[in-house]
Amino acid sequence: MMNVPIPTLHLFLPLDQKLIELLKSLSAKDWKKLTLAKLWTVKDLAAHLLDGNLRVLALMQNYTGDHPSQIHSYQNLVDYLNSLNADWVRAMKRVSPVTLIELLEVTQQSVIDYYHSLELWAPAQFPVSWAGQVQSLNWFHIAREYTERWHHQQQMREAVGKEVIMEHPFFSPLINTFMMALPFAYRDTTAKDDAILSVSVNEPSQEKWRIRYRNQEWHFISETDGMPEVTIEMSGDTAWKLFTKALPETAVKQKIQITGNQDLAQPILKMVSVMA
Repeated sequence: MMNVPIPTLHLFLPLDQKLIELLKSLSAKDWKKLTLAKLWTVKDLAAHLLDGNLRVLALMQNYTGDHPSQIHSYQNLVDYLNSLNADWVRAMKRVSPVTLIELLEVTQQSVIDYYHSLELWAPAQFPVSWAGQVQSLNWFHIAREYTERWHHQQQMREAVGKEVIMEHPFFSPLINTFMMALPFAYRDTTAKDDAILSVSVNEPSQEKWRIRYRNQEWHFISETDGMPEVTIEMSGDTAWKLFTKALPETAVKQKIQITGNQDLAQPILKMVSVMA
């Protein structure tokens, strides 16, 4: 089988193991600490990850639950998902941390097995909407699910002062998945023909992406194609927080370096690689 552009399946189990180790190490005060996920606590985020597992198990059993009645736009979908998430987190406040850990342990392997069972180049049941897709392939859907697990665990680790997961094998697939949103983030931005934008993310990975404006659309190109009109550089820590809406735009501007056309750099400050 052809290799996928961003392999992530092999990372689910070690990432989940890190999550369980983290949660078992927390004090009672740690569970109540607020995270970068707006008003959610560490416990709320653990509950949210459990919700994700249970939704996958429901799909495996051909159960989809209630269908939304009014989904006519991306914002409708975001509002619907936010409502579902809020309802779940509110209900799980009556569940203890010990039980949350047990449920995460019970469900995680079945979810991982399900992802391994999917045909990676087949159409996914759900598109990756934040990348502007109306139909995605399973390998990209799985990579998106990996980023969900990674960034929520990262938010918890930051909240309780535990070591974050920035090693290259874990971070590189995450940032490459996030950057799939780059052309979509520039969909309403025009430029001169063949204008090139370059984005670099340093520490821990040395990663670079380029998009070019041609025929009124932005597309990824190879690193060897032409000189960029604007170059944007940032650290890995800044990048994941920016693309998950954990940093306000004013803070982002102080943490990134822009060389060249400043106006052309602005859309990336609003780029979001999560459903938000």
